[in-house]
Amino acid sequence: MTATRWFSLRRRLLGVLLGGLTACWLAAMVLIWHDSHHEIDELFDAQLAQTAQALLAQAEAEVRSLRHHRREASELEETLGSAHKYQRYLRCQIWHADGTLILRSQSAPDLPMTQRAGFSEETGDGGHWRFYTQWNASGQLQVQVAEEHRIRDELVTHIVVRLMWPAIFGLILIALWVWLATRREMTVLDGIARQIASRAPQQLQAVTPSHAPVEIRPMLDALNDLLRRVDSALEAERRFTADAAHELRTPLAALQAQAQVVMRARDDAERQASLQHLRQGLERAAHLVEQILALARLDPESGLPASEPVALKALCAEVCADLGPLILQRQIDFNLGGSETARIAGHGDWLRLLVRNLVDNAVRYTPTNGHVEVRIASAGGNICLTVEDSGPGIPQEEREHVLHRFHRLDAGDMPGSGLGLSIVARIAELHGATLMLADSPLGGLAAHVSFAALPTQS
Repeated sequence: MTATRWFSLRRRLLGVLLGGLTACWLAAMVLIWHDSHHEIDELFDAQLAQTAQALLAQAEAEVRSLRHHRREASELEETLGSAHKYQRYLRCQIWHADGTLILRSQSAPDLPMTQRAGFSEETGDGGHWRFYTQWNASGQLQVQVAEEHRIRDELVTHIVVRLMWPAIFGLILIALWVWLATRREMTVLDGIARQIASRAPQQLQAVTPSHAPVEIRPMLDALNDLLRRVDSALEAERRFTADAAHELRTPLAALQAQAQVVMRARDDAERQASLQHLRQGLERAAHLVEQILALARLDPESGLPASEPVALKALCAEVCADLGPLILQRQIDFNLGGSETARIAGHGDWLRLLVRNLVDNAVRYTPTNGHVEVRIASAGGNICLTVEDSGPGIPQEEREHVLHRFHRLDAGDMPGSGLGLSIVARIAELHGATLMLADSPLGGLAAHVSFAALPTQS
């Protein structure tokens, strides 16, 4: 729980923003230090050159008096101007062309400070020095001015520190503002969480918070779409449960009545007849339960299980063989034809259930000595399964309704659950197939199921 809270969105946003600001601040400080150092070097170099030029001008004016006498350090310091805190870092020498030291500052040595002309740098005498050497126009006088590099570093550090503290204070204010802003904006998410947490399981209305940021709208739309689909699924389950309970109530009541008839039978013949009715009622109830369970397995929006190549003709032959006793009992003229190589991708058990429901409906609703035909044909990259019968058919205005759960036509005493065609429609949908009901040339109903064909193996 602690780790989860630490890696919260709020802390991540705050960390990213403050980390970026800190990185930008550090980069700015580095740039300021570099630029300040460069500018101060240029300024101090210019001052060194100006100092050297001033000393040369003074020395040229007094060269006759300085030829044989060296001025004291105090006299040169007076010449250089009033004392300053950085003046102790300066050293000056004036040399004659014959190698005579004419003037020097108090801290300057008696020997030349450098042998290089112009600007140069050397380390020694307890520090790192910056030198400037210049001759006058006649080439008789040379001035050497030295400045300890530490004065420049101290000044740069002073400037950067003076700029750093306001920047740090500003960074703290920005961090506080970002923290308060993210906290305020995150209250919207907290409100949505509380709204969802306070709901009862039955409350699946859309979440509609006020003043929701645009960035979380896609998440809210996805959540509301999920709630809508869950609500639809639950409503479908409630309808299915209610319909199933209603449909089971009738056969159970019939079984109870038939059981009472058996108990009241006065002789063996009456008892045997009652038991036969009871057995038929049990078969119808078992068939209804089987259909309901099959439809329940097909209802969840889980999609089609792992598919496999299925030889449709062979599958139809298996199903028709299982229904052989019923076909013989009703004396149906039955015919199975079509391509032996027709192959589709699908779930074998579900496809058997599809074919069984179509053939079983055709056989049951076809009168004795009627005709039922099952054909498999290839056309335009599709495999079409057609089941036709010579029964009463289905009126065109009812064909859409018979695909709904528990919808039954008035078929007299013909048993049925009203689920067969709805199961067929659902299995066809899961396989990406299309189901179409039409009139049959045999006089009854023609059910066409069109699948995508698999390539024929050579």
